[in-house]
Amino acid sequence: MGMVVVTFLVLTIAFVLVRLAPGDPAALMLGPDATPQDVMDLRASLGLDQPIFVQYLTFVANAAQGDLGRSLFFDNSVTSVLAARAEPTVFLSLFSLIFALVIATPIGIYAAYRRGSTLDQSAVTTAMLAASVPSFLTGLIFQRYLATELGWFPASGYGGPDAGFLDRMWHLVLPSITLGIVNSALILRFTRASMLDILSEDYVRTARAKGMSERRVVLRHALKNAGIPIITVVGLTFALLVAGAVVTERVFNLPGLGSLVVNAVLRRDYPVIQGTLIVVAILYVFINLLTDLLYLVIDKRVRY
Repeated sequence: MGMVVVTFLVLTIAFVLVRLAPGDPAALMLGPDATPQDVMDLRASLGLDQPIFVQYLTFVANAAQGDLGRSLFFDNSVTSVLAARAEPTVFLSLFSLIFALVIATPIGIYAAYRRGSTLDQSAVTTAMLAASVPSFLTGLIFQRYLATELGWFPASGYGGPDAGFLDRMWHLVLPSITLGIVNSALILRFTRASMLDILSEDYVRTARAKGMSERRVVLRHALKNAGIPIITVVGLTFALLVAGAVVTERVFNLPGLGSLVVNAVLRRDYPVIQGTLIVVAILYVFINLLTDLLYLVIDKRVRY
């Protein structure tokens, strides 16, 4: 029920926001040489001349049936347009999350275990620095040194028209590192904070008193019980990556959802803007639901 309510609210907000923006999509499509009559005819064919309330009811009814409308500029269904642009964004978000986890999780665990040490302070300082540097600046630095000067990675793009899957994925490595470094800061800090709370619990001291090895105490007892807040922030991070990879996609010239939305806003392509907002919101809700279900795997007590 909660997912239905959230989806309905997203439909309403998306419909209202795109129509508050200045500009007429019909006039933009026809160009400056179009006559007022041409603009009126196109508005009528697109249904933009109808009352706002009628447009809203039509929009909600079609969206409930899975019809997100037809793009004004691509002359294709919004679903097809989004599907064609989804691959770079999804894989970029997934690879960035994996890279962030590989960096943040072990460092966060060890920093909590060695609280107050030089490594702990260095890790916290580095995390704050990584979170403070804009992703576009990190991406530009990596482009210059790792791609242009050293030639280790492609500087931009998503491969040619005939590029294979592995070639396309190779073009995502550098953007994924850029996004992964930025988002690893939050995961590292949450991992460290959660582990610090658990390592001070009585049952951890009891496990040590029984003669268990430090590795078993940290990984089996402490990390398992600190897993719920870590899983929460990982789920939220992945959802934010999908929704917020716009800047990185623009820097590396990736044909993903971020670039699509930016162009759709400039063109006043209402159906594409609305469809993207809806899909991202539903994905966000689904990721949160999946995160809640993972709680059952991490901690059996959640079932009660």
